[in-house]
Amino acid sequence: MATARPDTDKVPIVSSVEEDERQPSSSPQLEDKAATSEIYHIFSRSKKLQMVCIVSMAAIFSPLSSNIYFPALGEVSRVSTTKRKDTQGSMSLATLTVTVYMIVQGITPTFWGSISDATGRRPVFIGTFLVYMIANIALAVSTNYGELMAFRALQAAGSAATISIGAGVIGDITTSAERGSLVGIFGGVRMLGQGIGPVIGGVLTQYLGFRSIFWFLTICAAVSLLSILIFLPETLRHIAGNGTVKLRGIHKPFLYVVVGQKGTITGAETSQKKPNFTWRALLAPLTFLAEKDIFVTLFFGSIVYSVWNMVTSSTTDLFQNIYQLSSLEVGLTFLGNGFGCISGSYLVGYLMDYNHKLTEREYCKQHGYPSGTRVNLKSHPDFPIEVARMRHIWWIVGLFILATAVYGVSLQTHIAVPIILQFIIALCSTGIFTINSALVIDLYPGASASATAVNNLIRCLVGAAGVAAVQPILDVLTAEYTFPLLAGITLAMTPLLWIEGRFGASWRREREARLKDRSCT
Repeated sequence: MATARPDTDKVPIVSSVEEDERQPSSSPQLEDKAATSEIYHIFSRSKKLQMVCIVSMAAIFSPLSSNIYFPALGEVSRVSTTKRKDTQGSMSLATLTVTVYMIVQGITPTFWGSISDATGRRPVFIGTFLVYMIANIALAVSTNYGELMAFRALQAAGSAATISIGAGVIGDITTSAERGSLVGIFGGVRMLGQGIGPVIGGVLTQYLGFRSIFWFLTICAAVSLLSILIFLPETLRHIAGNGTVKLRGIHKPFLYVVVGQKGTITGAETSQKKPNFTWRALLAPLTFLAEKDIFVTLFFGSIVYSVWNMVTSSTTDLFQNIYQLSSLEVGLTFLGNGFGCISGSYLVGYLMDYNHKLTEREYCKQHGYPSGTRVNLKSHPDFPIEVARMRHIWWIVGLFILATAVYGVSLQTHIAVPIILQFIIALCSTGIFTINSALVIDLYPGASASATAVNNLIRCLVGAAGVAAVQPILDVLTAEYTFPLLAGITLAMTPLLWIEGRFGASWRREREARLKDRSCT
């Protein structure tokens, strides 16, 4: 898409999400000068960090709503199915509420992401939070299993979009060179839900009953929504530009009403055409799955996500039966899983920034560019972004497979052993998700929310199938054989990583050429 050239005496406003990633200059020296004279976004690093923290605390409700519920599965199976004598059947029905949540969690962000890419991030944030709060109130007063299932689905519809919209905000305000660490922070903060959620759920279930969980979530969501209303400005490029466009209406945070919007330019407008919001546009993100490089990357990630969720969703039943734990004690055992999620997201996020710089240096040396030249996909379409993101994924996947393989046997040892293995499994799986998320945003920078939503879609659908199947598989094979089987399935899928590394760049260039030809016709 062509962009209008800004006046030289103004801060430039560029229509692409990747402003600093433009066509190469005639020489690296000129390219460096161009890079320093043009500003991708006027927000400082500290301001970007503040915004990432706001959207991360909003995104925490998607994993939190799922994981805070795990220690309550035993009580849900007893309270919601009191007439059943088959305790295993009751647990399967309770687990089915997790499956329904994951299915809706996967489907709805696809549509919310498209809406946010057209209408803005703030309207969708506000709307989905209202839906989420209504669902939690309904869950708190639900009286039967059918109501619990229905409103769990509505709860997922409200909370799941927060991840894709948050990723959209990061895509709006960051470049590929700085995105890795911010995506890592985004994942790490929101993954606090993985760590503290089950503990909170265990405490609330133990002393106040499982319905108190939903009142707790309602209050926390109200606080998060208030922070968005006050502090988070609209970031969508065709509405806010690079931060110099004056915001109005729902796109304007309450803070700007009090202190004003700094850095705006009189008469500044974006040069990016506002996309038309149609049903075709709403379903457009699904076409991402037809792209070979996108599908290969996301399908492998979905297998890892499914295995990880099969480990976590089976924890309550396995630990209560093997170690005779209460709801509170089960909640505490999830701390290993939660801190593994936080560690994996932070560590891999910063590792990706290092890998990006390392790949830049290698690329510049190979092509004779001066050291320190900034390289990206827009300025250099042959830049191997797949290598930059995935160069350390092999040892992460290997460690994940090993930990999963021995997890089932470890349940017959001291309880500390499976908890440590859950930490390793969560660290590795979250690291893989962080790499996938950053790569997908790199491949579709102009539609980062929609691309992230598709990532969420395939992961959650495959994960939901795994969660639905894990209890029957455990009943037949027992834990000693179930988890080595899951490790073997993951190992069988690892050639997909080699395929992405070998053919991903050529597939990406083919897609870019195809889209360019389509835009010219």
